[in-house]
Amino acid sequence: MLDTARPTRDGDPAPATPPAGEPRPGRLVVQRGHFTGPTALVPEDLYAEVLRGAARRERARIELAPATLVSTNTYWGRLHATYWQRWTAVPEVRVTLRASGRGRVWLMASDTNKVARAVEVADVDGDTAVELTGSVDRFLDGGGLWLEIGTDTGELAVSGVEWTVAVPRPPRPTSLTICTYNRVEDCLNTLQALLDDPTALARVELVRVVDQGSDPLESRDRFAAVADAFGATLVYQRQPNLGGAGGFTRGLYEATAGDPADDHDVLLMDDDVLLDPEIVVRLTGFAACTTNPAIVGGQMLNLLHPGHVHITAEYAEPEKLRVGRLVPGALEEGFLLGRDERQLPIVQDRRVDTEYNGWWSCLIPAPIVRAIGYPLPLFFQWDDVEFGYRAREHGFATVSLPGAGVWHADFGWKDWDEWHRYFNQRNGLITAALRTGFDRRTVTSTVVELLAQYLVAMQYGLAATLLTAVEDFLEGPAVLDDGSAAAAARIRRIRAAYPETAAVPIADAGLDPRESVVHLAGHKPSKMVRTWLKRVVLQATGRVPFRSGMVPAGEAHWWHVALFERAIVTDMAETGVRIRTRDRERLRELATRAVHTVRRLYTEGPDAARAWKAAEPRLTARETWTRLYED
Repeated sequence: MLDTARPTRDGDPAPATPPAGEPRPGRLVVQRGHFTGPTALVPEDLYAEVLRGAARRERARIELAPATLVSTNTYWGRLHATYWQRWTAVPEVRVTLRASGRGRVWLMASDTNKVARAVEVADVDGDTAVELTGSVDRFLDGGGLWLEIGTDTGELAVSGVEWTVAVPRPPRPTSLTICTYNRVEDCLNTLQALLDDPTALARVELVRVVDQGSDPLESRDRFAAVADAFGATLVYQRQPNLGGAGGFTRGLYEATAGDPADDHDVLLMDDDVLLDPEIVVRLTGFAACTTNPAIVGGQMLNLLHPGHVHITAEYAEPEKLRVGRLVPGALEEGFLLGRDERQLPIVQDRRVDTEYNGWWSCLIPAPIVRAIGYPLPLFFQWDDVEFGYRAREHGFATVSLPGAGVWHADFGWKDWDEWHRYFNQRNGLITAALRTGFDRRTVTSTVVELLAQYLVAMQYGLAATLLTAVEDFLEGPAVLDDGSAAAAARIRRIRAAYPETAAVPIADAGLDPRESVVHLAGHKPSKMVRTWLKRVVLQATGRVPFRSGMVPAGEAHWWHVALFERAIVTDMAETGVRIRTRDRERLRELATRAVHTVRRLYTEGPDAARAWKAAEPRLTARETWTRLYED
């Protein structure tokens, strides 16, 4: 390629393509090409990677020096064509951009095995609009489309990248619902991010903030300015705290309040995420093109480690109270800036279908709500899982869309022994009753295994939490009559009696250095039941090897902590420690209660499951939520 003058910015001729966010008639922008994230805390290489040479980046523009090659084969940069071929009937995608200078732009594609090929190429010499088209026809098992931009001896600037498709039908309007509880600054930051991207904001008819907190957004001066900027687009609602289930369901409830012809799809969004508003464009664009209504979920990226994705496709095992299980072939805590064994980027080339999607960011079409009812009033935990599996039973898929994510607090930095574990366990049992055959042997053995581990590891409060969850499940559907608001307060009171459930700052723990030596766990035992029996014998005979010691968070396995009389365990958030002390009286009390509760679960569990199943139409009905919102 020949040399060329440096691309200019001022005085550029008017673009030949419509401005950003204004698609051609009959076409919809489903993805925009950005070269940096919403903040400098986010790695730029999640958007575009400079493979050689040097480039100057802006949000929607990149300038390449001579001898430079840039690739958008990245998390945010590629269009994941395999999901488009599987779930839509879109025959092709068109990429338009503005180029100035001298160089070349390739539309690239890959297959399931990450083997790259060029689809179309455009040489640039001057200031011009570029249009490239790729068929969506050879990606069923995997693969994607992306751009590569290169220079030889010249310089090249590229801006205004848009990926458009022909829309099969007029898109339904979408409203965005944010559920918030005492996260005022986080929520205001999310709202401001939407205001800062008018193109993304234009994709939603309204933004609904459901505020359930005791520290309301409206108490801040900043909220008044944000609300004024939104105008009529923002709907701010205060309501009693009904948990995430009650907050998000409010959006679905209002969006389906009238004639079905007036329904809105609803994009659910957590309040405490770091938001790239591009996700709004991508989720609404994909949902508008699916061959059948489908739940379209965004992926969760880790806020503390923004180059990592939490999980890309997951399933649950309700009878074992397990959620967030990895679908084979998916990524778990995947490093999106890394390379595989062939030194190729980790970009989710192979399509892996999820069974549900978390509601950190998730679009739910109104026809699905009309067909299957509203979420259960579970307060929170498992509400998204149960709804996803209920939709699946009715023939509605869930798609966890790569390249559409929000940064959310890392789950791995949250301690398991918290008050909301009650909801995880109780709601898991409810989901097992509604969405499985409720095999009582599996359910009971799961509860027994967890109780045995908690008690031997001095997690008495966690054992009490699980026992309360089981007992409330056996009480039947009436426990949800108030949306579980009372249960949330009650479980906090119960756990307050157990000191090890609270983290203590290390400076306030008063630790004697002689009794706080760090002890690591060693190898995981191969025979867990035998190991548990040995630990019980050691404890019963007073022969545990350690009187006191410190245990790092990642080493706090039950079979290791069981070797201590007093274990000073680092909290998973690493902000303090939890001091577990053996209490034989507490152990006897909880063990006696456990025997009684487990016996009840085995004998009464099937009848309780049938009662929950019989109550499902009432629990998911609009009338239930009307009563809860009006009480």
